Amino acid sequence: MNKYSSPVRVAIAGATGYAGQELLGLLARHPEVHLVAAMSSSADSAARPLPRLARTWDGKIEPLDRGRLAKEASFVFLAVPEAAAADIAPALLDAGVKVIDLSGAFRIRDAAQRAKWYPATTLMPGAVAYGLVEHNRSAIENASLIACPGCYPTAALLSLMPLVQAGLVDMSRGLIIDAKSGISGAGRAASDRTHFSENHGSMAAYGVLGHRHVAEMEQELGGEVTFVPHLVPLDRGILETIYVRTTKYATAEAIGECLGRAYQHAPFVRLTGDALPEIKHVAGTNFCDIGWKFEASTQRLILIACLDNLVKGAAGQAVQNFNVMCGFDERTGLR
Repeated sequence: MNKYSSPVRVAIAGATGYAGQELLGLLARHPEVHLVAAMSSSADSAARPLPRLARTWDGKIEPLDRGRLAKEASFVFLAVPEAAAADIAPALLDAGVKVIDLSGAFRIRDAAQRAKWYPATTLMPGAVAYGLVEHNRSAIENASLIACPGCYPTAALLSLMPLVQAGLVDMSRGLIIDAKSGISGAGRAASDRTHFSENHGSMAAYGVLGHRHVAEMEQELGGEVTFVPHLVPLDRGILETIYVRTTKYATAEAIGECLGRAYQHAPFVRLTGDALPEIKHVAGTNFCDIGWKFEASTQRLILIACLDNLVKGAAGQAVQNFNVMCGFDERTGLR
């Protein structure tokens, strides 16, 4: 396991986006962190304060300076677009800096799939640990580069992976994931799609049969996934309704026991059983709540998973990975 003296020297690239600002707020309060720099995604931007974080951090966002990142930090969090992450990460790794990437640049292991969905990442810079802590802890503990999962895959994989691995899901009958996300999931850049007047009082599907998170889910689950995301008029939060058919071995008791064993020592996964979770239960937290209903006569299992797309789906999960890499309690700075 990596071991670091405290406080750990940490920097952020891309601190002006929604996930970056969330990350900055978490790291500014983290008791084991010395935040040496918070930078934008570009070397051309002027230094500026972030009024939204005035209560927790009184510094300014600086222009991107790759040299300073490599010289002054032991860890760098990349909250930049995937093309920038693919460009910046290798040099940081060569300088001995640990990298936690929130973009999709390094999530996909298959070269053809990566070229299709994240074409900027032509080469993978050595070993990459997929940052789903609850299922990949040992690799994360010794990693130099973490690819944090996407927000949609995080909810889906936490719900499904224990059941798939236990042989309780009939993968031959496919998986259907119907997801709803708050508007912050579309990023901070303004567009017609994210304009208030376009979203208020409405809900819309997008990325149907063409969303890049499908490749990530299928990679980790080993089977076909039908995924339909929707944009809903909320600031933050994701709710996924997941439809599967179980194998003949599945019972209500087996499903509950399987999920219970998987997450008995996972502080940020809360199993709610028949009490189905809601977005308001997880907003502003690093929790993923999972509930379910099972109909034995038809072998239909419906799982409901909720998380905050900016916290457990992005910044909070990144900090959770950082804690595991450094040997800290994974709840540090997240409670």
